[in-house]
Amino acid sequence: MRPELTVLVVVVGFALATMPIFALSAANRAVDALESTTRGKFVLGSFARRWFYWFVRPVERASLLLGLSPLFYNLLGFAFGALAGWFFASGRFAMGGWAVLLSGVADALDGRVARARGLAGPRGAFLDSTIDRFAEVAAFVGLAVAFRDSGAALAMVAAALGGSLLVSYTRARGESQGVLCTAGVMQRAERLLLIGFGAILDGTASALLGRDPGTVLLGALVVTAVGTVATAVFRTVWIARRLT
Repeated sequence: MRPELTVLVVVVGFALATMPIFALSAANRAVDALESTTRGKFVLGSFARRWFYWFVRPVERASLLLGLSPLFYNLLGFAFGALAGWFFASGRFAMGGWAVLLSGVADALDGRVARARGLAGPRGAFLDSTIDRFAEVAAFVGLAVAFRDSGAALAMVAAALGGSLLVSYTRARGESQGVLCTAGVMQRAERLLLIGFGAILDGTASALLGRDPGTVLLGALVVTAVGTVATAVFRTVWIARRLT
């Protein structure tokens, strides 16, 4: 078994083993005071989201004890995004995938730390959203370098990046006009999971399919491109219909 697959099996196995514990705990039934009220639905369901926040709660509590700021996690998320881009550019897809997932964990923690410390506000929301875009661009630049030898593959990387930015832009532009739209199946969490796991599984899955390295990751990028563009188009129409 490839090392990246071994690590993934251990991590996912441990995560799945904790889900029944969470399901039977009082935390599953309690109201999460730190949950964002403007976050869209998660494609894997509300249980998976609540479990994830419970799973990372020890890190959240340690952060509060250490006095770490939301900005620390904003910048950490960008650092992991930039690291992912570097790994992708050097052909180390599995490492890039783990960096993408860790960037997502940092992204989740910044908002929760901000709300726990009473620091949530316009400045933090602006920095959070903007630095997230920097992290995404950094990762996609690395992907562009990795797939530079194929025009079609490079076009998919560009489409996935453009669609990802459009998903965020349509929401932000709608909010500036007083209309909040969080609908769509390819928000940031979904994009991180798709590209992260696609990159981690690429070496094993591509080999099993008898295809060149990068095939499975490219497939994940195609799904990301289609999903993000569709989500952006849907949001554009949805918001436009509610504006006069």
